[in-house]
Parts: sequence; C-alpha cells; structure tokens
Amino acid sequence: MTVHRIARLVVVVGCLVLLPALAWAQAESGAIAGVVRDTSGAVMPGVTVEAASPALIEKVRSVVTDSQGLYRIVDLRPGSYTVTFTLPGFSTYKRDGIELTTGFTATVNGDMKVGALEETVTVSGAAPIVDTQNVQQQTTLTRALLDAVPTSRRPSQLLTLIVGADAQGTNFHDVGGVGTDRGFFGVHGQKPDDMTFNFAGMDSRVFSGGGFQYNAHTFEEVVVETAAGSAEATTGGVQINIIPKDGGNIFSGTVSTELTGPKLSSDNLNDNLRARGLTAAPSVRKYYDVGGGVGGPIKRDKLWFFSAARAEDTSTRWAITTTSDRAPCSTSPT
Repeated sequence: MTVHRIARLVVVVGCLVLLPALAWAQAESGAIAGVVRDTSGAVMPGVTVEAASPALIEKVRSVVTDSQGLYRIVDLRPGSYTVTFTLPGFSTYKRDGIELTTGFTATVNGDMKVGALEETVTVSGAAPIVDTQNVQQQTTLTRALLDAVPTSRRPSQLLTLIVGADAQGTNFHDVGGVGTDRGFFGVHGQKPDDMTFNFAGMDSRVFSGGGFQYNAHTFEEVVVETAAGSAEATTGGVQINIIPKDGGNIFSGTVSTELTGPKLSSDNLNDNLRARGLTAAPSVRKYYDVGGGVGGPIKRDKLWFFSAARAEDTSTRWAITTTSDRAPCSTSPT
C-alpha cells in the first residue's frame, strides 16, 4: 500500500469519526445571532462580538460581523450568556442575562455609538424568548424544571409534561416510577412508534433491548421536538433529545433517592372482590432508585469531568387466579 493510499484512508476514517461528533454537537447546542448597527441605523461590518458564559470551557467565544453587519455564534452549551460588541472608536456595547437552551437561537442585536474605548454601555433586560430564526416546534425541559416536578425522572414520565401528548395505551402514567424507562407518544396525530429517543443527538432506541437505562442525574435538559423537525430527524414523529451534563470550574454534585414499600401503598381489595375469589391484589414489596452525579475541573478552563451512577431494584407481588366457576374478576387495581 502506497503512502498516498494510506493518507487517503486516514482522511476517510477521520471524516467518519468526526462527522457524527459534529452532528451530535449541533444537536445539543444553541446559537446567538443578530445584526450590529450604529446610531444612524447603518450596518457595521468588522465588529467583534464575544459570547461569554461559565458553560463554556474556554469562557469566551468570538466572531466578527460580516459586510452586512450580521454575525452568528454557534455550538453554544445551554446556560446564561453575556454578549459584548467592540470596535475601535466606538463605545463597548454589552447585553447580559441571555438564557440559551438547546436548539434555540437567541437574537441579540448590537447598537453602537461613537465614544471612548473605556466607555461601556450595558443593557440588562428580558432575554429573547422567541426564536425567530428556526421553525421547529419544541419544548425544553430545563434542569430547574426537572428538579422541581413531583414525579420520577424517567423519560417516560417527563413526557407527560408535554401539552397534547397522546400515549395511545402505552405504559405512560406511572406515579411511582416502577414502569419502563420509555413511553412512546405522538402529537398532532403522529404515530407513537415514530418517536425517537436521542442521547446527545445519538439515536438510543437501539439500546432498548440491551438493558440500557437512563440516569436522570446526567440530564442537563430534555428537548422535545414535536413538529417541523430538522433534516437530521430519522423519523417523522416526536424527537426526544436528552442533553447530558458536563463539568465546570467548580465542583458540584447531586443525589436523589426514591423508594416505596407495602407501608407506603394500598390496594383496592374489598369484600366484593374477595367474594368473587380474589384473595390478594398486586402490590409493591419494595422499590428504590438511588442515584447521583458529580462534576468539576481536572484542569481549570482546560479539562472538565462529569460522572454519574444509578442503582435500582424492584420487587412486586402479583395476584394469580385459577379457572373456576366463579365470576371473572380483574387482578389489576383500578
């Protein structure tokens, strides 16, 4: 094999490795875009635009406006951002409190005026909440919401928060969290079977038969795309994209425990059911779901880590009936 063939093979393999990684990065990031003008309304090319956030390992990401005064900063992790506009001969213009979520493009325009370099104009106001640059219809379940909702953190339970979700008979409503990790549903008449679970942009449906279980402590946020999906979607149904956490310059962690047992639950076994031959009802003997996660810096501003673990155990008792001349009865609580 010649040197040229080896070089071509290396390039091809490198593309195969890097392209999926780039696609996943786009699937778990947002963007900030806009136009920069002066006080007369004329567009301003050559303005340096910086987006700063603790969510970025490099702290700041910058671009320069083009000939039409437009800019776009992509591949930004979810978090709070400050956008700064600078150009020699003009006052520095700053917008803070820009909250960015996955798949959201925040429109932040800059208004520059002539002034000293040391002069800074800081604008604090409501962050953009309407994405005017994308047509996708999506709902973002933020980390704050995930921590606040009084339900289990299984993806199938989180999907009950989506307006208009139609489970169509799947194991979906599960207050105790002892059902499956996945509940399929549709919106706007979509087929539930067309729904896709993605973890960091990677289709994770293939893991469903291999014992793959989600750990909610790894979730930074969950994005549910219900209509007008992007070209990356493999089906026409709902797209679920779970955005994983990463570390930071500060050590932090979370711990949670969910448990139940016979003393914390009851059944609907009554005299009428006993008279019909039912002597016991299904019950939970024990159930626990313990998990946690921790992240932080290995080298500040250079290398972060995040790790999580989860342990779960379930023991249930089922009522078994035998064929007899008694009237049939249900073994499932109603």
